[in-house]
Amino acid sequence: MRFETAKRLQRLPVYLFAQIEKKTEQKRREGLDIINLGIGDPDLAPPKLIRDALARAQEEPLAHRYSSSAGERFAREGVARWYKTRFGVEVDPDTQVCILIGSKEGIANIARAFLDPGERVLTPDPGYPVYASGAAILCEGEPSVMPLIPEKGFVPDLGAIKGRAKMMYLNYPNNPTGATVERGFLKEAAAFAESNGIILCYDNAYSEMAFDDYLAPSILQVTQDAVEFCSMSKTFNMTGYRIAFAAGHPDLIAGLRKLKAQVDSGPPIFVQRAAVAGLESYSSPSPPKEVRENIKIYERRRDLMVPALRGMGFDLEKPRATFYLWFRVDGGSIEFADRMLDSGVVVTPGIGFGAHGEGWVRIALTQSEDRLKEAAERMRRALGR
Repeated sequence: MRFETAKRLQRLPVYLFAQIEKKTEQKRREGLDIINLGIGDPDLAPPKLIRDALARAQEEPLAHRYSSSAGERFAREGVARWYKTRFGVEVDPDTQVCILIGSKEGIANIARAFLDPGERVLTPDPGYPVYASGAAILCEGEPSVMPLIPEKGFVPDLGAIKGRAKMMYLNYPNNPTGATVERGFLKEAAAFAESNGIILCYDNAYSEMAFDDYLAPSILQVTQDAVEFCSMSKTFNMTGYRIAFAAGHPDLIAGLRKLKAQVDSGPPIFVQRAAVAGLESYSSPSPPKEVRENIKIYERRRDLMVPALRGMGFDLEKPRATFYLWFRVDGGSIEFADRMLDSGVVVTPGIGFGAHGEGWVRIALTQSEDRLKEAAERMRRALGR
C-alpha cells in the first residue's frame, strides 16, 4: 500500500539542508574529518547562571508537569520585565506575551492562526525558509518574494511591493546576510504594514548577537501593531532547550495562543525557569556579562575569518550582528559547497535561502578559532589560492 502526502506538503521545495546533512554524513563514513560551518547552532555551552537555574528548577516537583500552552505566568512576567529593561517597551504579560517551543514554532503558527488559503505572504529572499515554506505554503498561502540585494543593504524595497498581502515577515539582524537596520527602517516598515492592512511579523532572534557597540532595535519600539519573535537559542546558547517567546498586539497574541492551545503545551516549566534567569541578568539595554563574553568569542572568530576570506579573493564586510558571514562566490552555490565538502568543510549554499541567494554562501562561526583556521586553510587549498 502506498500513501500520498497532502498537496500542501507536495508544494514544498526540496529541503536543501537535509541533502547537505546526507552528503556530510556520507563523507564522515568515508573517514573525512568534517568542519561544519553550515549550521547556526552554537558550539558554546549555556552560561552557568542558566545551568544553575535549570538544576534548581528540576528539584521542584511541580516543574515537571504540563505547562500552559501560553507559557507560565512567571515566564511571561519575565519577558515583560526584559522588554522594559532592554527596549524600554511596556508589554502586558497577560495579553501580549506567549512563550514558544522555539521561535521557529511561533513563526509558523502565527500564519496558521491568521492566514486563509490563497492569501499572500511577503517573504524576504534570501531568508529563513520557514517564512515561505513552514508558514505560507503549509497554510496554503502564497509566498511573495521581497528581494534582498546588496545594492540596497539587504533591506527590502517596500515601495516596489505591489498588490494586496495578508502578512509580512522581516528579520533583522538578518539570517543569512548578517545585515542590520536602524529604528528608522522599522518605522517605515510599520507605516507600510499599517497603511496596507498587513500583519507584520518581526523575527528578532539575533537581537543580542551584535558587535561593535551596535544595539539592535525591536519592532515594538515603533509600533504595538505587530508581533515580534525573540529566542533564547542564540543569546544564551540554548538551541536544544527549545524556548522562545512572542510579544505584540493582543489580537495577534490571542490568535497565536488559541492555535497553540489546540496543538501543543508550553515548554517544560524547568526550562522556562532557566530562561527567566537569563532574561533577568539584564540590568540595562546593554547585554550582561555572560552575553558580552559570548559575543567577544564570536567577534574574535569574525575578525579571524573575514581577513582569511578576503585573502582568498572574496569581497565581504564585517557584519555588525549574527554569527554568519555571507559572501558571493564564482559559479553556483551548490557546486561551491560540494567543492568545499570534498575538502572537509561544510558551508551553506545560498540557494537554500531562496533564488536571490544563488551565487552566495553562508558560513556560521560555530567552531573554535583553531578549527576555523584549519577550515580557512582547507578552503584556500581547495580553491588553489
